[in-house]
Amino acid sequence: MMKNILITGGAGFIGSNIALKLIEKGQKVTVLDNLSPQIHGVNPELTSPLYKSIINKVNFINGSVTSREDWLKAIDGQDAIIHLAAETGTGQSMYEIQKYIDVNIGGTATMLDILANQPHQIKKIVVAASRAIYGEGKYKCSDHGIVYPTERLDEDMAKGDFQCKCPICNKDVEILSTTEDSKIHPTSVYGITKQNQEQLVLTVCKSLGIAAVGYRYQNVYGPGQSLSNPYTGILSIFSTRIKNGNSINIFEDGKETRDFVFIDDVADATILGLEKSEANDQVYNVGTGIATDVITVADTLSRFYGRETPIQISGNYRLGDIRHNFADITKIKSELGFEPKWSFDKGIEAFTNWVNQQEIPEDKYESSIEEMKKKGLYK
Repeated sequence: MMKNILITGGAGFIGSNIALKLIEKGQKVTVLDNLSPQIHGVNPELTSPLYKSIINKVNFINGSVTSREDWLKAIDGQDAIIHLAAETGTGQSMYEIQKYIDVNIGGTATMLDILANQPHQIKKIVVAASRAIYGEGKYKCSDHGIVYPTERLDEDMAKGDFQCKCPICNKDVEILSTTEDSKIHPTSVYGITKQNQEQLVLTVCKSLGIAAVGYRYQNVYGPGQSLSNPYTGILSIFSTRIKNGNSINIFEDGKETRDFVFIDDVADATILGLEKSEANDQVYNVGTGIATDVITVADTLSRFYGRETPIQISGNYRLGDIRHNFADITKIKSELGFEPKWSFDKGIEAFTNWVNQQEIPEDKYESSIEEMKKKGLYK
């Protein structure tokens, strides 16, 4: 039985929820986290409910995965690692390239280098990958069957054509759920780094005799996610806009979709991978298998907040964004017995109830858009 678990990024949204569930199960948890101001605010003791939820319950190390010394301190005495620490903004990754490479790939490489060259007792590593590694995901062409579209062209989107095209005949294609054996072709620096993290862990751990599990999380949401970080997803962005009395700008035509999976389901799935030997050396999608479009997201949030929020479908777009992606979760259901318990409406109700209890954060959306405009990524 693995009793001592290290969670990198364990003060973050996913990590803190996993930590609390493991503690309930009797595990001893160590957290390595740098308390990034983008996520936790400038004074985490006051501004980060995530950090405050775990600080008196875990062995906390304020450090970075880019530091070999911090890794050595954190790994000592551990039985397993849940490696979540990463820079996570898809749009931001397209211009903070060195930072994303250093943290996501460099930090993972440092961990593995230590495990390959230093004495330790690590038996398993669970690494957080992402739906972003699939790029535009799996589609069906009426003429060519299963295809994997490349990134959409600026010239098409500028004309209001946001559909994915068959890479062979350029016809519009039909979205399918993405299976784990789908083509890996990320369209952002973030996606590339998550692909590399997963590959590094699964490849090196096999040579070291350490069990490894890769999790390709879909769009994770729920109480506790950062409301002040304008790079961590539309639920936070839209909520902050609504709570500040601002309108919502929906990109493209609003029909782009994502697979939104509730935080409790993600934590449960991750712990299954830690506990079950069937998960060893496997990769799994973690989602609901349901595609929800952005217009539905905005309308649902407005309904639960009880606000008549102006919603503008602008036709704006970000280079590197994908059109659709939702997971096929057959594998994790059949092999690990995972079953999502939270519907989108039930999850949004829990999320908005939590947001209503928080101090209204500053709306940083416009500044993030200006930043992307300057880099030529926002149209």
